[in-house]
Formats: sequence, structure tokens, C-alpha cells
Amino acid sequence: MAKDVIIACDFAGRQQTLDFLDRFEGVRKPFVKIGMELFYAEGPDIVREIRRRGHPIFLDLKLHDIPNTVRKAMKVLSGLDVDMCNVHAAGTVDMMRAALEGLCEGRKPGPPKISDLRGGLDGTRPLLIAVTQLTSTSEERMQKELLIGAGINDTIVKYAQNAREAGLDGVVCSPLEAGMIKQACGADFLTVTPGIRFADASSDDQVRITTPARARKIGSDYIVVGRPVTAAPDPVAAYRRCLNEFLNQ
Repeated sequence: MAKDVIIACDFAGRQQTLDFLDRFEGVRKPFVKIGMELFYAEGPDIVREIRRRGHPIFLDLKLHDIPNTVRKAMKVLSGLDVDMCNVHAAGTVDMMRAALEGLCEGRKPGPPKISDLRGGLDGTRPLLIAVTQLTSTSEERMQKELLIGAGINDTIVKYAQNAREAGLDGVVCSPLEAGMIKQACGADFLTVTPGIRFADASSDDQVRITTPARARKIGSDYIVVGRPVTAAPDPVAAYRRCLNEFLNQ
């Protein structure tokens, strides 16, 4: 199973993003995450441009709506030729199944460009994963503000099991939950984990976090790293540090 470090390109616009990626010329092309801020600012064209540069892409839009709307939206997103995309697991099993249907309806014929990253029986659709609970959410907030009475670990495992039932490839979770999700859903069920910080860095606004090395030991398949790389004085060096700690390379 592939493992990788994904850089969260949470920038405000196109030029800032491309200037950042230009710093990696001559370096291993990093897997990048395009989130809501950048996508809403620049639209699908920024996805196409980063794809043309040869970067694998995780399109992180966290769709959450009625099943029919999500199915149609995923059919459109499938045409962007990304490698990974996501929904909110709280949208129910039916919504997640509809998302998967949309991706399969919109997939392009022919062989995949990055076969080891693609989901589906023939490897031609993007990987589809579901967000369990955001890494900024604590158990106290989940219970008091969202009125979810179960413990956070039980809730996250149940959401992951729902995603597995719906046919998804994995979930977004904090690295602290990766091991329990693997135990509940199987070793082949992907865990994509934000909330990654170096041991000597600030936690910022996230509460369920760990280091790249610890994430690897717990069971993360992909780690998503934002500010520890993008805000570093030397982003390339910080990226290499992530690769070294997470992949031992």
C-alpha cells in the first residue's frame, strides 16, 4: 500500500500557490492538498494547472449535502482528474454511496495516470475518503455543541465503519485514531491524517495531533502537513524532514 506526505496548500490565491510549488523544482514532486480556500478563490483551473505540473492532488472539499446533490457534484469533480477527494461521514451511508456513484459515473475511460493511488476495481477513479471528526474538535465540544453522546473514539470508529459499508477507500482522521480504525475496518482501509506537527512546533488550532514518526507507527497511510511546511523558513527542508520521519527516506 502506498504511503506519502501530502502538503496542504492552504493559500489565498494562484500566484502564492505556484510560487510555493516552484521552490520544489528539481525535488520529488510533492502530493498536494487543495482545500476550500484555494479552490473557492481560483476554481477548477488551479486544479488543472497543478495537475499539469505533475503533482498528485487531494481535493479537500468535504462535501456534505443530500445524496443526489453530492452524487452530481462528485460526477463533476471526477472530471478534474484528481487522485483523492472527500466527503463528510456525518452525511450518512446513503450520501457516501451516492458520492461513490458520482465518481464512477464521471470517470474517464482508459488507463490511470497514477495507478497506485487510484481507487475502484479498475483503478480509474479517484480515491474517495470520508472525514470522521475534524482534528480541531475535542470530545467535550463534540458532546456539548454537537450533542453526540458517545465518546469521540467510538464515534470516529462508527463513522469509519459507515464509510467502509458505503464502499469508500478510507477516512480522514487524526493520527491518534489511525490504529483503532485499522483494527475496526481492516489494514487495507486508508487512514489520511492531518494534525501533524514536528515535536518542536506549535499545535496551532488543532487538538488531536502527533509527529510524523509517531503517525507512521500508529498506522497512518498518508499524513497531511500544512503550516509546519508552508510556513517554514525553508519549506523544502521541512518537507524533506517529513519524508524522513514518516517514510524513513
